[in-house]
Amino acid sequence: MTAKVIAPAETSQRNAGLLSRLTNPRVYCALIALSMLLIVPVLIDSTFVVHVFVTICIFGALSTAWNIVGGYAGQLSLGHTVFYGIGAYTTALLIQHVGLSPWLGMWAGAALSVLVGIGIGYPCFRLRGPFFSLATIAFLEVVRLLSIHFNGLTGGAAGLIVPLNLGWAWMIFENKINYLYIAFGLLLLTLIVSWAIRNSRLGFYLTAVREREDAALAAGVNNTGVKLKAVMISAALTSLVGSFHAMYMTFLEPATMFSLATSIEIAMFALIGGLGTVFGPLLGTVLVVPIAELARGWLGASANGLHGFVYGTVLIIITLTLPAGLVGTFGPRFMKLVDRLPGGGRQREDRVAPALRQITGETGKPILEARNLVMKFGGLTATDNVSITLKRGEILGIIGPNGAGKTTLFSQISGFLKPTAGTIGIVGPDGAMTSPASADEFARLGVGRTFQIVQPFGKLTVLENIMVGAFMRHPKVEDARAAALRVARLVGLEDIKDLEARNLPIGGLKRLEVARTLATEPSILLLDEVMAGQSQTDTQKMVNLIRAIRDTGVTVIAIEHNMQAIMSLSDRIVVIDSGRVIAEGNPQDVVKDRRVIEAYLGEDFVDAQGI
Repeated sequence: MTAKVIAPAETSQRNAGLLSRLTNPRVYCALIALSMLLIVPVLIDSTFVVHVFVTICIFGALSTAWNIVGGYAGQLSLGHTVFYGIGAYTTALLIQHVGLSPWLGMWAGAALSVLVGIGIGYPCFRLRGPFFSLATIAFLEVVRLLSIHFNGLTGGAAGLIVPLNLGWAWMIFENKINYLYIAFGLLLLTLIVSWAIRNSRLGFYLTAVREREDAALAAGVNNTGVKLKAVMISAALTSLVGSFHAMYMTFLEPATMFSLATSIEIAMFALIGGLGTVFGPLLGTVLVVPIAELARGWLGASANGLHGFVYGTVLIIITLTLPAGLVGTFGPRFMKLVDRLPGGGRQREDRVAPALRQITGETGKPILEARNLVMKFGGLTATDNVSITLKRGEILGIIGPNGAGKTTLFSQISGFLKPTAGTIGIVGPDGAMTSPASADEFARLGVGRTFQIVQPFGKLTVLENIMVGAFMRHPKVEDARAAALRVARLVGLEDIKDLEARNLPIGGLKRLEVARTLATEPSILLLDEVMAGQSQTDTQKMVNLIRAIRDTGVTVIAIEHNMQAIMSLSDRIVVIDSGRVIAEGNPQDVVKDRRVIEAYLGEDFVDAQGI
């Protein structure tokens, strides 16, 4: 066996990279702020204060773990304490019946929570809006009732006492400060995982799914798959915290461990601090938990239920005045101040863009074949035996009156609608004709599409929007960023790459939609009215862009109502009316067809063109 020798230059480069990160003001300011959670209780040396800070760390970790599903992915899980309770009961039962240390038992609880998370998430992610939230509450209630029913195992409603074995091996101590060290470690773990996800391809994908599921599918994202990854990670982290909390309380009962109120609280902390941010959940916890705990400590039994009043009051104030949460509202301004500190303001080095995916195949040969497509919505037939053949290297224009079925055809040949009847075949990289089963499979096979109504990821910047598309071919963040920057230059968006997409005018949004699709490096590009609503200048820019795209080897299908533009662009035109193809051929011949004139163009167009 030969050992890998690490060159001194490589080691030096790694050390320099680590030193660069630690001297970044965003990093060292975050570390200083987090260290206060340890320094303050140690300096005060009060058992009650230590308890408050342990509680902050526990609920900060729970809220951060929940934020991976509820914030990043936008799935409002209100039954998340099911994983907290599973971790607690699994660890306690393994101690009681097997004598297994909680340091090991907590991982068994995490593994079981991951399996339960998959079992809950896979069917529930098909639900939308409040139905998903209600489903998670239902699962939580079912598990709570089961834990009561199997009283021989769990102790039922009477509860379960954790064996009081003192020492680090059993995670039970006389001195509460030891609990703080473990709670702080778990908080750090959840923050590191949350930060890593936010700055990875998975984080971008989760944000894309939260913002626009259809647009994410068009970028090749398996929506259900990324949601399941999020719930698996979140469930494992929540379970680990639940295991520790069981050791801290030493007593478990179903009403506490599977509490709906606790689920709502950890979601509320994230909402107050800022959904979808790394430090928002912790900031929300730091703001609210000490107030409630101090009130209960000072007022005793007379303050029973006061924490709910405190939580509700803070939530109402934040929701009405700062709907984006504390970090979402003040974070960008605060970061600008932090970046002025020593070590800040470093410019990101431009990375050489990775090579483009090679488009192979002979020009003029079929690359997509749709045969006898029928799409029925109840009694309405949107497409009626539509057949088209797309030839490699051409620009195919599709025209027709509003409601003719053009966009429905696009949705079928991009996988967003499954035809009632008919077949769709696409030539893959190996030259064989295949029939993908879903929209993300169509995208990965090389079919990129835009939408008639633009679908930007509004809370991402222009460059980050394009990166979501680039991730399909370039999994590494820096590679995707470099590829996205190349596309931004091509489309003319480089100057506004750091602007949030929701602030763009319609012309910019249309170009962004094209850019995000181009970043997937498609072999077939479907453009759905990308020139609609644009000025004459923007329209000409789009025409030139489409020609440039075709010159790179990409085959284009364009739906368009701008006849001057589509006539100048297209090699062939297909005309659809009432779901049927009524004409097909050379643009000059098609516009002379009497059926096309009567159904779509009108006599005014004929007179204007001198036909």
